[in-house]
Amino acid sequence: MKFIRKITYTITETWLGLGFLLGFFLVLALYLTGFPQFASTETYGSSTEMERFAPEEVGLTPPSQGGETKIPQEEPKKTEGPENIEEPKETEEIVPMNPICDFSDWRYDGCEMHGDARAVGHENNSIVYFIPPPSLIQRAEAQEWKIRSQSRKIVGIREVIVKSLNSSSPAAPECTIRKNVPALVFATNGLTFNIWHAFSDVLLPLFTTSRAFDGEVQFLITDYQDWFVRKYNKVFKALTNYEIIDLDNDREVRCYEHIVVGLRGHRELSIDPARAPRNYDTFQFRMFVRDAYSLPLWLDIPYKANDSLDKKPRMMIILRGGSRKFENADEIIAAAEKVGFEVIKSEPGFNEDMNDFAKKVDSCDVLLGAHGAGLTNMIFLRTNAILFQVVPWGNMNWACNIFYNDPAREMHLRVLEYNITAEESTLYEKYGKDSVVINDPEQLEKWGNASVAYWAEQNLKLDISRFTPVLEQAFQLVKE
Repeated sequence: MKFIRKITYTITETWLGLGFLLGFFLVLALYLTGFPQFASTETYGSSTEMERFAPEEVGLTPPSQGGETKIPQEEPKKTEGPENIEEPKETEEIVPMNPICDFSDWRYDGCEMHGDARAVGHENNSIVYFIPPPSLIQRAEAQEWKIRSQSRKIVGIREVIVKSLNSSSPAAPECTIRKNVPALVFATNGLTFNIWHAFSDVLLPLFTTSRAFDGEVQFLITDYQDWFVRKYNKVFKALTNYEIIDLDNDREVRCYEHIVVGLRGHRELSIDPARAPRNYDTFQFRMFVRDAYSLPLWLDIPYKANDSLDKKPRMMIILRGGSRKFENADEIIAAAEKVGFEVIKSEPGFNEDMNDFAKKVDSCDVLLGAHGAGLTNMIFLRTNAILFQVVPWGNMNWACNIFYNDPAREMHLRVLEYNITAEESTLYEKYGKDSVVINDPEQLEKWGNASVAYWAEQNLKLDISRFTPVLEQAFQLVKE
């Protein structure tokens, strides 16, 4: 001990020794007061720690259901370009940007953005902004596109403007709402008053585009039609867990990390599994719709599922109100009943309640009708039920196949056709047997007048003696 006290005394006698002691006590003090380099073993982010950073204390509203955060308004910042732009470092590798918008498909156009994407409503053309990451924005090209955000770009609907910014662009509007799920922008106007177009142009492509999100996607609808959303609300509710936004009339700046603009439609009322997420196909779409309308998924056709001894196969006959209507509908119904069918007459209209009508179709084994939109209701038939299409006069087999027969087979339905003769069309009496309308439909089609004559002018008066054997074939198919 004497030796240590002597050494200590000697050191403290010198300025060097004094500095050494002061340094020692300074390090000790820092350690005891919790300097970060010497942090304690308490878990970071504990309840006590998190309470210090409660959202209310830093000016944020806690996220609501679905991860939506309402951002408080602040005085606008004076900026010359998009907010939060950083100069890229000289040593930072610049990766070329992938194309945002794709116009290569003959049916539809589409855009997809990952990162800082913002949707802003406008009564004329809503706008989606994309701000590239700091590593790319300095050398990015400012671009702008106009997109018809439905699956059929030849249809006239309100366009959406998509803008990709760079460091020289005017600043994008600041976010007022942030959502931590993707957004899908699309239109519901166009030809959707027609049920075939409603399904082929919007509902089926909407399934193809959004189903893989498993409901975790928000729909931003431009050219919003309230009647359409209400009429097909069960389909919408089965595809999104979130509020549907009327984008053109919305005044928020909605920000997402992933926005898709436009619907992906492959074929007429049909899905190409090779191009669809998770290889979705048309059969899966029909089953999805049945599930959305609470229809049984795996029951056999009603005739076979019914154990009643006096049961009859049930046929629904679609009675059109415009062109291509049956002029002898009563005779057709009587012939079907004579063969052994129970017949349900249907004249589906614009205001038809889809919930009730879906259940009516589900109760039938056969859906019969002339080529037209009403046959779209085959979507509500059960697997192995029969689509029975009457083909009007005028080289219309191609349309009957593409629009209905081919999709029906993909939906796992059976298909029957009845091709009328010229004499069974009212065009025969109107134009005469020697007219090109009767004698050479292909030539008339080349002249460009086929749609007027064959689609819009003719009605059908079936030859019952010629039609009855096909009814009998349908009856036997049901009982097989």
